[in-house]
Formats: sequence, structure tokens, C-alpha cells
Amino acid sequence: MDHADLIEAARDAREAAYAPHSGFKVGAAILSEGHVHRGCNVENVAYPEGTCAEAGAIAAMALAGGRRIDAVAVISGGAAPVPPCGGCRQKLNEFAEADVPVIMATTGGAREETTVGALLPGAFGAEHMDA
Repeated sequence: MDHADLIEAARDAREAAYAPHSGFKVGAAILSEGHVHRGCNVENVAYPEGTCAEAGAIAAMALAGGRRIDAVAVISGGAAPVPPCGGCRQKLNEFAEADVPVIMATTGGAREETTVGALLPGAFGAEHMDA
């Protein structure tokens, strides 16, 4: 699957987002071992209790038995691509190698690409648990 197809899967997921308070809809798609898993943000009036699109996609991947992220796409409706929040960067790091591509896009066609490692340098990982 190419990155354009992954962005389209994220775009489809964005349509299901529940964002009645901010109107800020986000969709995410994760490629894992040949399968695509999608997620959308789900707001709650108590803002910290909402769920990010990336977290939803990770949960869908885990439910399907996936344990490795091969690529990530995130799409929003803003003027500039929006990167995953800090918490989602750590969640992505749990299942992805540092060189896994993260494609950030907008519904207007803007696009940026980076990696999980670039988004979370010095990441805390399982290897730190052995200390």
C-alpha cells in the first residue's frame, strides 16, 4: 500500500470523528503487516477524557492481533498538517521502529512526512525497563 492510499484511509476515518465541542476532526490509519487499521478522534465535554485518532487506530490494530506498525497517516482539516500529540507519539513508539514513516496531511492536500524517531527523540522504550 502506498502512502496516498493510507492517507485516503485516514480521510475516511476522519469522517466518523466525534468532535461536537471543537469541530476539530482527525483521522488516522496504521499499516500493520499488510492490514490497515483506522481510528478517529472522539471528544468528551471533559476534554482530557477524549481519545485521539492515533490511539483509536492503535486499539483497532491490537484488536485485530497486530503488534507492529509499518506506517502511519494522520489527516486533519486545518491549513497545515498536524503531528501526533506527545502521548500518541509514545503510543506509536510502543509498536513502531524509529524509521517508521509518519505522513501528516490535510484535507486540502498539504502533506509532510517524518518518522516516529524524529517525532520522539530519546524515546522511553521497553529496553529501559531492564535497568
